[in-house]
Amino acid sequence: MLTTTVKSLVQSLRYLPLWSALTASRGRSFDLRSRRLGSAVGFVLRYFPPARWRFEREVQRVFPQMRRGERLQMARDMGRQMGRTLFEIYHVAEFQTRTEKFHTSGPGLAALMEAQAAGKGAIIVSGHFGQWEAVRAVIKQHGMESGAVYRPNRNRHYQRRLLAGIEAGGQPILATGRVGTKALVRHLRSGGIMAILLDEKYAEGAPLPFLGHDALTSLSAAQLALKYDLPMIPAYGIRAADGDSFQVVFEEPIAPSDSVTMTRAFNDSLSARIRKDPAQWYWLLRRWDGA
Repeated sequence: MLTTTVKSLVQSLRYLPLWSALTASRGRSFDLRSRRLGSAVGFVLRYFPPARWRFEREVQRVFPQMRRGERLQMARDMGRQMGRTLFEIYHVAEFQTRTEKFHTSGPGLAALMEAQAAGKGAIIVSGHFGQWEAVRAVIKQHGMESGAVYRPNRNRHYQRRLLAGIEAGGQPILATGRVGTKALVRHLRSGGIMAILLDEKYAEGAPLPFLGHDALTSLSAAQLALKYDLPMIPAYGIRAADGDSFQVVFEEPIAPSDSVTMTRAFNDSLSARIRKDPAQWYWLLRRWDGA
């Protein structure tokens, strides 16, 4: 009982800074609230040692020639980006109404619409880059709906806000694991669209190159695409320089071959995006651990 009480208290204390930041900005405009949370997270990423050390370890792995001053600036920029992303996810219903902020390009959207017109499902693959919820917002603008797979947060306060936000962005929302996988298959076979973020470490995954280093990567998206003859479409919500608008890019569907080749193609796609704008990726995922 005491252990449960202590755990609950620790979770509440960890959530308190975010709750305070969100509460203090109530009544302000969407963009101002987003920017303020971004600035707060950017400050933490630059000056809070545990987060900064993990960030620097991963960045130096990929960009060994980057100077310390550049890394510190990048940490702050990434924090701002992720703070804004978190705010937008928590307020997805309002975020999706800001249709003038989304600028769409790439051949993948037409491929998605063709699949839907034929009664087929589709798999959207992306990563923790830019604002991935902008992809589902654009899909909804075009009269479709995309569910998503997510990894539950162990902190009940973050979990409650996270789940409420992404559920507002489209259904169904499925947790990783056996039960979620069964529901995912049913949804795809019935013609549904699912968005999957493939850049998290997957302990049972294959060690595949990612940003020049092997990373344990799930092959499940490619396996499902092959098994059920579905398009697997890389898509990204790239935050523009103004911080408030997005270029939402739907790339060409990955050519069907085998699950390893297809997943490597996605890793290459995301790696290219990150190398072009590294501050838009979330560097704290421990992506290469265990590989």
